[in-house]
Amino acid sequence: MLWPLVFGQRNVIHFAHTSFLWSNLASKNAGVSCVILGLALETKTSRRLFDGDEMRAVANISPYLTATDSVIVTKRTAPLAAIGLMQSGNKPTDGGHLILDLGSRAALAEQDARTARFVKRYVGSQEIINGGSRWCLWIEHQDAAEAMAIEPIRARVDRVAELRASSRGRQANDNASTPYRFVFAPHTQEMAVVVPNVSSVNRQYLPVDITNTNTVVSNLASVVYDAHLWQASVVASRLHLAWIATVCGKLKTDYRYSNTLGWNTFPVPPLTDQNKADLTRCAEDILLAREAHWPATIADLYDPDAMPADLRAAHDKNDDTLERIYIGRRFKNDTERLEKLFEMYTQMTAKEPGAKAATPASPAKQARGRRKKAADE
Repeated sequence: MLWPLVFGQRNVIHFAHTSFLWSNLASKNAGVSCVILGLALETKTSRRLFDGDEMRAVANISPYLTATDSVIVTKRTAPLAAIGLMQSGNKPTDGGHLILDLGSRAALAEQDARTARFVKRYVGSQEIINGGSRWCLWIEHQDAAEAMAIEPIRARVDRVAELRASSRGRQANDNASTPYRFVFAPHTQEMAVVVPNVSSVNRQYLPVDITNTNTVVSNLASVVYDAHLWQASVVASRLHLAWIATVCGKLKTDYRYSNTLGWNTFPVPPLTDQNKADLTRCAEDILLAREAHWPATIADLYDPDAMPADLRAAHDKNDDTLERIYIGRRFKNDTERLEKLFEMYTQMTAKEPGAKAATPASPAKQARGRRKKAADE
C-alpha cells in the first residue's frame, strides 16, 4: 500500500541498510528488527545498498532492499508457476469441542468404542515442528447420521451448534446447520504437503512435512492437497526460503508463511518430467534422512548447531538439483538467488492482463518514459 504512493511522487530509495537486530540497554530488553533507508527525488547517481559491513553501488534499490527493479509482489489466489494450489488448512470454529487432547480422546473411546472411526490426528504449526498429540472429530456428510447416534459425539456437536448459532461471525452462522463439520474443510483422501505458518528464523530451511488422509491439517498451516513429493522439494529449498524471508511478513523475527503471498507468487521455471523425478528423489532422501533419526522432531533435526550430517547433505543435494534447473549451476548466495527470482517474477507477471498496474516499473524506467513523452510533445 505504501510504495505506490512513495514512487508516485517520483521518489527513489537512494540508500538502504538491510535488516538487522537492534536491542537497547533497558532492564527489559526491547529486541527489534530494523532497516534504514533514505528517500530522494529521482537521481542519476548510483544507489548504495549496505548489508552488514559491505556496501554495493547499484542501479536501483527495490522495496525489498534488493538490487532489482522496484516490483511490488502482491497476493495471488492461484500460483504464478505450475506448482500446484496451496491453501489454508482446515478451520474448525468449534469452541474446542471438535478438538481432542490425549485425555479427551481416551475418555471418548472409553465411553463408546465406535467413536474411534471418527477420530483423526490433528496438526498445526506446533505439532509439525515440535511434535505433540492432538486429534479431532472428523465426520463426513454421508456419515453424519451414524456419528450423531453416538451419544458422546452428539454432546460435543450440540455444543458446537450452539456456539455457531450465537456467533456474530458469518462463516460460523452459515455452518451452524452442519456443526459436525469444520467451517472450512478442504481435507482430502490423498497425500498432502504441509508447511507451518510460523517458524523460526534460525533454521536454514523451512519446515515441511507429508501427511495422509489420517491427519487433518489445521488452519495454522498451509497445505497442498493431492500433492507430489517434488512440491515438498521446492518448499524445502534454500531458494524458497530466500523468497519467503523477503516477500512475506514476520511474527517478531520469525518467518510468517503465506500461501497467497509466498507460494502462489514463487517463480519456478517449467519443470520437465525428468526435473520432477530428480526433485522427487531429493525429497525422498530428505524424508529418509529424517526417518533415520526418529523420534527426533523437526525442531531437533533443524537446530542449526545440531543438524545431522546426512540430513544436511540431502538438503544440499536438493538445493543443487533445483538451482541447476534455474541457471545451470548453484547460486553464489541469497543476493544472486533473489535477483534471479525477482527477474523471473517481473517477466512472468508482465505476460498477465493488468500486469502494468499491479507491477509498476522502476523509478528509473518511469523517468525515461516521462522524458520520452516530453520529447515527443
